[in-house]
Amino acid sequence: MTTLLYISLVLLLFSLHGAPPCSAANDTLAAGESLAVGEKLVSRNGRFTLGFFQPSVVSKSGNITSPNWYLGIWFSNISVLTTVWVANRDNPVTALQLNLAQLKISKDGNLVISSNDSIIWSSTIVNRTAATTMNTTSAILSNDGNLVIGSSPNVLWQSFDYPSDVLLPGAKFGWNKITNFVRKFTSKKNLIDPGLGLYYVELDNTGIGLSRSNPFKTYWSWSSEKSSNNLISLLNQLISINPQTRGRINMTYVNNNEEEYYEYILLDQSYYIYVLLDISGQIEINVWSQEKQSWQQVYAQPADPCTAYATCGPFTVCNGISRPFCDCMESFSQKSPRDWELDNRTAGCFRNTPLDCRNTTSSSDVFHTIARVTLPSNPQSVDNATTQSQCAQACLSYCTCNAYSYVNSRCSIWHGDLLSVNKNDGIDNNSEDVLYLRLAAKDMPSLSKSKSKPIVGVVIAASITGFVLVMLMLILLILRKKFGLCGAPLHDSRCGGGILAFRYSDLCHATKNFSEKLGGGGFGSVFKGELSDSTIIAVKKLDGARQGEKQFRAEVSSIGLIQHINLVKLIGFCCEGDERLLVYEHMVNGSLDAHLFQSKATVLNWATRYNLAIGVARGLSYLHQSCNECIIHCDIKPENILLDATFGPKIADFGMAAFVGRNFSRVLTTFRGTVGYLAPEWISGVAITPKVDVYSFGMLLLEILSGRRNSHKVNTDNNSDQVAFFPVQAISKLHEGDVKCLVDPRLNSDFRLEEAERVCKIACWCIQENEFDRPTMSEVVRVLEGLQELDMPPMPRLLAALTDCSVLAHYDSS
Repeated sequence: MTTLLYISLVLLLFSLHGAPPCSAANDTLAAGESLAVGEKLVSRNGRFTLGFFQPSVVSKSGNITSPNWYLGIWFSNISVLTTVWVANRDNPVTALQLNLAQLKISKDGNLVISSNDSIIWSSTIVNRTAATTMNTTSAILSNDGNLVIGSSPNVLWQSFDYPSDVLLPGAKFGWNKITNFVRKFTSKKNLIDPGLGLYYVELDNTGIGLSRSNPFKTYWSWSSEKSSNNLISLLNQLISINPQTRGRINMTYVNNNEEEYYEYILLDQSYYIYVLLDISGQIEINVWSQEKQSWQQVYAQPADPCTAYATCGPFTVCNGISRPFCDCMESFSQKSPRDWELDNRTAGCFRNTPLDCRNTTSSSDVFHTIARVTLPSNPQSVDNATTQSQCAQACLSYCTCNAYSYVNSRCSIWHGDLLSVNKNDGIDNNSEDVLYLRLAAKDMPSLSKSKSKPIVGVVIAASITGFVLVMLMLILLILRKKFGLCGAPLHDSRCGGGILAFRYSDLCHATKNFSEKLGGGGFGSVFKGELSDSTIIAVKKLDGARQGEKQFRAEVSSIGLIQHINLVKLIGFCCEGDERLLVYEHMVNGSLDAHLFQSKATVLNWATRYNLAIGVARGLSYLHQSCNECIIHCDIKPENILLDATFGPKIADFGMAAFVGRNFSRVLTTFRGTVGYLAPEWISGVAITPKVDVYSFGMLLLEILSGRRNSHKVNTDNNSDQVAFFPVQAISKLHEGDVKCLVDPRLNSDFRLEEAERVCKIACWCIQENEFDRPTMSEVVRVLEGLQELDMPPMPRLLAALTDCSVLAHYDSS
């Protein structure tokens, strides 16, 4: 008997991986018929299959297969089994039930999964009288992947009304205003368990909401007060820009007296696409790449995977630019490594060594610094702790206290689990707060030695003196802390809720017929304007039909739905006839080049310059590593760095930006950029990488340091007529230990030499001719923040050869 069962299971598994040809497909289950394990329904067009399946995934440790079986619908012609609907999500068919499991239409007209007369799952037809009176009741797998009981217009039940975690083309995402019926999508538990997970998305009378259950938390929303038509307009713009979706799908929005819903229509039937609410709480748009034989993510919301509440579980740090993005805190280990392999990390981590709770007045426990993170939820305030050392002692006095923070002279401690601690390297996180994690003394990490170019560890404070030093640094950071991403609400739009579509007449009125010009260039002109709510804006009016369209598409697709404190905020756009306009937040202090190179402009002090360098580096790091597609700006220069009211930097002008898919490392694109900031790769004509931005940033750093153009020529010898470009002189002086002479003389020696040397050193690494010698922008950020050290950079041979051969010979001999 055991042998027969084994053979039958093997045959069933074999049949699941070999879909029958379309000509033999049967798409209908009639009353009185049943569908057993191993049998299938296939839609008439052959795109979708319904049957029983057993989830399986290939992980680092090998194949992991669920012991349970489910009834589901999947794409027929995709090499990767991709389910789009599961019936019995929380009621699997077990191995003992498998032999007798079947799908059939019951006497009351419902579809049921049963085994030995035991009902495992049933559909929910409300009007059962109508169902039982229909002698021809049947279930049909439609060409769009919808499983329907009955037939139009007498549809009694359909799977599109009871989605799992996938939205297919043609399915409605919305609610019925008359019955209040809401179609809610819920994530699955893990890669082999399609059961109801922790995250769900729904549209009701308040708008779109992405939430977590247990505990309940709405972590992303789109209010119904916002213009949904603007959202659809923007999404269709992005769809038309992306080559993977252009001309293949169309988004629609319907809002009438009966219902409100979003829907997307598939225009190209040879194309495979689906929208997924994934395990970590993100909404993704995925398209099938025939060339790579894999699904490619083209859009995600929220953009940062760390936005979802507690997606990494307790005692973890979430970093949106890392893959995987969850990691255990120092001296903690994964609570369920198998679940982590299956993309469910909500169980989090546990402490390796118990805390010292024998005597709370003299505990041997210490604190580990986790810098630049969002602080955990549910803190307990300690009002009588007026210093950082008192705050630390307040935490030590409770055996249940796991961490503390001391911000703006306020002490907070945390008992129990630490949740939603997100690193400030991601997309939507700009926190400068510091969390002090309590550890057993034996688990305190030792200081790591600095190495050449590789990433080095963050220096850990190991005593109360260290805490005081960190606090001083924190105070300085707070003094220069950036303001929020949004200004006043615009036309019922809330911060972070997308961009607006303006009428051309509105922008004419706002700019007084484009009368106050702020600047211009080859792309067109920028005008100052004011909206009806007194918000000051900058309107970029693009010139030239072809070039203007190209600039418009590049800027909308690159920064239309992303936000970062060091990127200029795109408020909206206008696309009427031949007019292409972009509406930005207004930067009151103009562009960086004016302050660096114009004699009448405000001279930036050293602290402002250093913070500018860090801010621009963070913005570029975000573009390169945190977006769904890597964005290469391609034109980093002082003219494209705008300054807000506090001289905080914001990268602007994405009209030349290039996109690199996450599965690629290079992109072949047309020549673009500005002379003086161009990496050698542009000249050689090879495919570029984000390292072209690193090169431009290196040149920018030298200009911030010196207050003069990088193309500026200087005498190499007082007794000689030979000249060299300033970058060559900068490396020469760096090697000679004379960085002081490179600093802008307008500062009157009021600067920190250590920081100036750090800026010069990282700049010289950035402008190396070999792109592999240049650091990444995330490494640049760590260097500027003093968290990583680098060796002395070599002289770029190409730069030296172009300016002064004797300089090159000197460094070759040394």
